[in-house]
Amino acid sequence: MLRLEHISKIYPTGVVLKDVNWEVKPGDRIGLVGVNGAGKSTQLKIVTGEIEPTSGEVIRPTNLHIAYLTQEFEVDPNRTVKEEFWRVFEEANQIHESLQKIQQEMETATPEKLDELIHKLDHLQRQFEALNGYALEAEIEKILPEMGFESGDGDRLVSSFSGGWQMRMSLGKIMLQNPDILLLDEPTNHLDLGTIEWLEGYLKKLTTPMVIISHDREFIDHLSTQIVETERGVSTTYLGNYSAFVQQKLENQAAQLSTYERQQKEIEKQQAFVERFRASASRSTQAKSREKQLEKIEVVEAPTAGLKTLRFHFPPAPRSGREVAVIKDLVHTYDEKILFLGANLEIERGDRIAFLGPNGCGKSTILRLIMGLETPTEGTVKLGQHNVIPSYFEQNQAEALDLTKTVMETIHDEVPDWKNEEVRSLLGNFLFSGDTVFKKVVPLSGGEKARLALAKMLLKPGNFMLLDEPTNHLDIPAKEMLETALKNYDGTLVIVSHDRYFISQVANKIVEIRDGEFHAYLGDYHYYLEQLEEEREAERIAKITAEKAAKKAEKAAKKKQKEKEKVAAKRR
Repeated sequence: MLRLEHISKIYPTGVVLKDVNWEVKPGDRIGLVGVNGAGKSTQLKIVTGEIEPTSGEVIRPTNLHIAYLTQEFEVDPNRTVKEEFWRVFEEANQIHESLQKIQQEMETATPEKLDELIHKLDHLQRQFEALNGYALEAEIEKILPEMGFESGDGDRLVSSFSGGWQMRMSLGKIMLQNPDILLLDEPTNHLDLGTIEWLEGYLKKLTTPMVIISHDREFIDHLSTQIVETERGVSTTYLGNYSAFVQQKLENQAAQLSTYERQQKEIEKQQAFVERFRASASRSTQAKSREKQLEKIEVVEAPTAGLKTLRFHFPPAPRSGREVAVIKDLVHTYDEKILFLGANLEIERGDRIAFLGPNGCGKSTILRLIMGLETPTEGTVKLGQHNVIPSYFEQNQAEALDLTKTVMETIHDEVPDWKNEEVRSLLGNFLFSGDTVFKKVVPLSGGEKARLALAKMLLKPGNFMLLDEPTNHLDIPAKEMLETALKNYDGTLVIVSHDRYFISQVANKIVEIRDGEFHAYLGDYHYYLEQLEEEREAERIAKITAEKAAKKAEKAAKKKQKEKEKVAAKRR
């Protein structure tokens, strides 16, 4: 269907892609992985023709229809949902809008004007039918429930829906085009867990081949049938999902290292023989022969050294009291919206809590309340009284950092007694080296700001860490290093994250925000999922039991009524 052959891309700032080769066949779901800046999005743009490769070619049928879901969802907030879906069919949409206008005009038209409008209406309806417009309307009505929209949602404005629902609109518009290949660039960004799981389930059911870029390991693991890794501009294809890729890569590196080391030993042995007997009268011929053999040998390269990534650990946490934070009878509102209604929670030393819930339920707000950055409407939110030292990682690092400072100043101003070498050493662990330490914060990428904010957190030892979406903008290797650092952190931890894999690695307690209350699960993420399933099953059984009881009661009532009617009939 589609094949990339020896693709390279060189910009004035440097080489992004050197030799990229992969193909998409019917039924494939390919995960593109690599560190930030590896050229993953560049490859998708080359596939769509948005940018041209420096060399190589994209082989594809001329009639291949490729649909591309970008990181920014292209929807008009001032249209209704149905109007947004109609935009997919440009010509039919124009006629559809004209038909609606004429029908509105007909309601107030004079008899003379009405005849003219009826003639126009007839003409447009014929055009609409020729474009199969009524069938398109049926397709839109069909796609709405597939995307999770309920009856009546189609007439609501796009602006009344959250970002997650707007992603569904963008995806629905793409699916109405019946694409041959689907390209998805970070589709889970800014989505809550429920929407991510919906998207994952929807894509699993599709037979459309797709290429997915995602830093969400759980998402790409559940969907991919192949992984294409781009490392230092060169692509390598691995069969299977993300977990299989990780295992295969480790095995390949181990096998290559073993072969390389054996060959190096043999080369050293032969070279030693050549050097020893090169001038020997009796054995110089053998030495020359072995020297020629060495020249012809195909040298096995050493495995590629691991790419430079985040390296750090959190400083030892001073011991706090058992009670780290207490939330009691919390009520908190924004205007007319009630976030919490009598919520209670106690956070104890050693807890590693992940707050879960849909976007807008108050996850970030609870962190701000704990930090004292907001005041609860009613109830109390307070830190423990014995040596609780909080540190807070905000979700939006652009607001948390001073944009006018340089990277170096951001750290040095926090620890003025440090030497420049000490500051640069710390920044080096967070991938700021050379002249990059003198860059202003304002032009830094989201990932760079996230790394700089993490570096600041290491400067002051704390024992109660609150992290709001700390993995946003981090690539997979950086996420793995953060997970390792948090696993070794000996303080109390509270996180908000939509990254299921990250949560499963670091949390030992899940608190779901539901209906304004906290529902605590004393186990990790997988335990939480198991408990949810048990709750749903219990609800299902309770519902069936209640329905059976209601039917039984109804049957008994009818029987009793009949008996009453019989008694009454006898008395008559």
